[in-house]
Amino acid sequence: MRGVRNFSHQIAFIDTDREVPVSEVKAGVDRVSLYVMTLAFFTVPAPLPASRPLTEADAVDIWIARWLRIRRSDLVRRYGCDPRRLYEIWEEVRFAGTRDKALEVFAARYPSLIDRVDYGPHRRISHGPHADQLALFD
Repeated sequence: MRGVRNFSHQIAFIDTDREVPVSEVKAGVDRVSLYVMTLAFFTVPAPLPASRPLTEADAVDIWIARWLRIRRSDLVRRYGCDPRRLYEIWEEVRFAGTRDKALEVFAARYPSLIDRVDYGPHRRISHGPHADQLALFD
């Protein structure tokens, strides 16, 4: 068993220069797990897919992913697109009619989830003041 040296509270390094007595091995278990946990943050992320125009098949899959509650950031990463393109699909500005096609595909793929999903259209939430609010001060 090799020794463990802790240089800071964030990064632990394994010391390969010396053997460690059994008493130090028991005390170093937490430090080794810290080392393993920090390695998870040093992994290189997968390269982003090449940006390409979304297709109608992608739009159907994006609708299904929405109903399966897949995060928007995961969809952006998967398709390599701007988040606004997803909202264009969900508002049916682009690829009108894909929502109905996605409903058919969703029912065929996931028959047990049909009654558990909200198929409602996307509703844009405005963060600005309501248009009638200024009338309160007249």
